Amino acid sequence: MKREKRVRNVVLETVGAQKGLSLGIVIVVIGAVVAALIPPLILARMVDTVTEEKQAALVLILLYFGMLALAGMMESAREGLLTVFGQKMTHALRSSLMDKFTRLTTDCAAGQEPGTLVSRFVGDVDTVENLFTSGIISMFADACKLVGILTVIWFRNRGLTVVLLALLPFLFVFTRHVQKNMLAAQIENRKAVGRASGHVPETLHNIRTIHCLNKEAYMEQRYDSYIGKSYQAMEKTNFYDAIYSPVILILNAVVVAAVMLLSASGNPRVLTFFGMSAGTAVAVINYIAQIFVPVERLGMEIQTIQSAVAGIHRIDEFFALEEREEPRGKSGKPADGRDVPFVEFRDVTFGYDEHTVLRHLSFKVMDGEQVTLAGRTGVGKSTIFKLLLGLYQPQSGEVLIHGVPAADIRPEERRKLFGYVEQSFHRVPGTVRDQITLYDDSIGESSIRAAVKLTGLEEAIESLGEGYDTPCTPELFSQGQWQLLSIVRAAVAEPKMLLFDEMTANLDAETEKAVLTALRRVARDRTVISISHRTSAELGRVIEIGENPDVF
Repeated sequence: MKREKRVRNVVLETVGAQKGLSLGIVIVVIGAVVAALIPPLILARMVDTVTEEKQAALVLILLYFGMLALAGMMESAREGLLTVFGQKMTHALRSSLMDKFTRLTTDCAAGQEPGTLVSRFVGDVDTVENLFTSGIISMFADACKLVGILTVIWFRNRGLTVVLLALLPFLFVFTRHVQKNMLAAQIENRKAVGRASGHVPETLHNIRTIHCLNKEAYMEQRYDSYIGKSYQAMEKTNFYDAIYSPVILILNAVVVAAVMLLSASGNPRVLTFFGMSAGTAVAVINYIAQIFVPVERLGMEIQTIQSAVAGIHRIDEFFALEEREEPRGKSGKPADGRDVPFVEFRDVTFGYDEHTVLRHLSFKVMDGEQVTLAGRTGVGKSTIFKLLLGLYQPQSGEVLIHGVPAADIRPEERRKLFGYVEQSFHRVPGTVRDQITLYDDSIGESSIRAAVKLTGLEEAIESLGEGYDTPCTPELFSQGQWQLLSIVRAAVAEPKMLLFDEMTANLDAETEKAVLTALRRVARDRTVISISHRTSAELGRVIEIGENPDVF
């Protein structure tokens, strides 16, 4: 059953779970904006007091520096709380993504391109985190600061407010133009650097062919082309970076100079709009210097929000993927007094996409019986195992374990029911013991050693520096020993049935013999279904797959 979840659900859940943190962010954001507006007003009062040849009150001086300190603390608190909130959001999103990934149907999970999947967990989640740490909340704070500055200036100098309101749209458009071009140049530079970085190993990998065909000059020209594009992109970035700050500084100076000239014009009509005291002039200059910073940041915040929206869309696409149905919690134990087959395929048809692999397949395997599935490559032998393990469900027919549909077996019963040995060993991070138990604490030391002894691996493991606690690396065992370890992993939970999938296909004759000996020891007194192309590896009754669809 599909569980509906979207990024907004995760966000709302995180906000609900972090009420104190969320409230703290609101308080410090508003406090930082208010605290930043007050010091210029205090400074104006102090300057006016001095120009009137009076001594500035000590309380005003202390209040001025106190408000500056408070504004700094509020700003630091805002950054800190937003960072913590962003980390909480990142944790919640990645946990939700992993939860979703574990619930995907096998088709969906197998169809995920690894690089794209990693980019959702890393890049897309990071953009959503930035949406809160330097996106929406910062945009709200800068917008409030901008509105606050304009409001204060309106009561101090209405003419200046009109000038700034006329100027801000131009300033914002110019800022966005510069930012977009810088971003495009940075992306082009990353692409060029990526191509240049990939060119070096490509050249080394094909160096013999390059020498033989006398293509050294061609490879050098390609590398120079990539580097040249990188330089061009960097020059464009540096150009926009170089012109932006001078333009803002010049604009700032022009506005200040114009206002000062107008306020000193002596024209009564002009002074109605631009007249102000010396203290107000100091405050206005301070505010004008501040007003360009939030405008610049707003442009970057809009870019952050645009990137985050794309990331949210990609994450929501992943959340919308099809989930497998939850097992119905039935037991795979045989019914008392009934001769129920351990495994039964009843008229099973199954395929991948448009390609049908199994057509009307029927067979039975009784308790304690050992059978081998035989047939040419591509007839669906490995698919039978996937159906038995409940990874897929048949398109028609039934796959039964002791009379229960394979997909309905309870998850906690599966490892006690099945032991699956694949064609190659898949390591997990950890020690030799972890490879065997797969982090299952219910498997005791005696069970581990008993399974290892059956395969003859005890001497190889005990000769390691830390024995079973030795960290696993690819070179720790030979190929044959890895296959023996995969048998140990399958047998350690003492399952009732073992599934062997062509596990000797890539082994030499001597190693194959050792693996088959271990296999037969482990298979004793258990139900076994194996796949093999070699007669020497066949166990018990042989079932031909793809020849006769109705095999009993």
